[in-house]
Amino acid sequence: MSVTFEVFRGSKEGKIVADKTTRTLQPNEVYIETTHSGLCGTDEHYLSSGMALGHEGVGIVRQVGRDVTNVKVGARVGYGYTHYVCGNCDKCLTGWDQYCENKKEYGSHDHDLGSFSGGTVWDAGCVVPIPDGYDSADAAPLMCAGATVWTCLTEYGVKPTDRVAIMGIGGLGHLAIKLASAMGCHVVVLSSSEAKREEAFGFGASEYHVFRKGEEMKDFKPVNHLLLCGSANVDYPSLIPLMDVHGSIYPLTVDFAPSPVPLLFMNIKGIRIQGSLVASRNSLRTLVKFAADKKITPTTMTFPLTKDGVEAAMQTLRDGKMRYRGVLVRE
Repeated sequence: MSVTFEVFRGSKEGKIVADKTTRTLQPNEVYIETTHSGLCGTDEHYLSSGMALGHEGVGIVRQVGRDVTNVKVGARVGYGYTHYVCGNCDKCLTGWDQYCENKKEYGSHDHDLGSFSGGTVWDAGCVVPIPDGYDSADAAPLMCAGATVWTCLTEYGVKPTDRVAIMGIGGLGHLAIKLASAMGCHVVVLSSSEAKREEAFGFGASEYHVFRKGEEMKDFKPVNHLLLCGSANVDYPSLIPLMDVHGSIYPLTVDFAPSPVPLLFMNIKGIRIQGSLVASRNSLRTLVKFAADKKITPTTMTFPLTKDGVEAAMQTLRDGKMRYRGVLVRE
């Protein structure tokens, strides 16, 4: 059973190229007609790779492989960063399948598949049902941006009574504020200016502080958790005074340059820097259900899921004008 569908690739010149992909459906795979795709900063990183772009997809299952039992034709599903996990290694069996030893993910496998597309073929075990009544345009950004912050908020001991700080109000940060607030946390927003104060409170923040490197934060009560959702260039020494004893810092925007870490001062306060990677399949399912139940929706800008629409969306992101997640919508 073969299917052919349109995809939008990057190119060496950094341009979007329309192409066709043909795949033979394997026994545990499904063919999804893509209707919506979120846009992520990772897509910009892969723009010159020549691969099909996009990893925040939502669509309708149109065909299922011979052995598929968990999803039916006509179901509305989401698909994200992970294409496939083995389901058998220790990490899969203990619910940490985002670290599966045989995982295949965006950027490392299936270079002709992505959510900037008319369709895709995905392992049935890695698709997520979208609840009735929850808009597909809202569900798409949850597949990566929402999943990334959700893992920090649910897997590392965050409690409703905790002071949870969000540094950076962008695609990740605005979702972190909304989700942490809905969980009952006391949300503290740290931003480089006053510009987003009113918006942050609208998202659910309890406090808003302007934070600049080298400036003392007077009368600031330390936080238990700090999600870094802004610049990848992190100055860790400036963060230590913000943290309570045994606090945790989550660097969610990273680069390949080394970051100096003040081990002595971290040891004195027992501060942890906690790495985290997108989300397990179970975590992604709980996120979508939580968002639907609590009526939490990303703040989005929409563009047509066409070559011109993809280019316009990526330029908006590049220019720093995206508020706050771009969603490509197929007519």
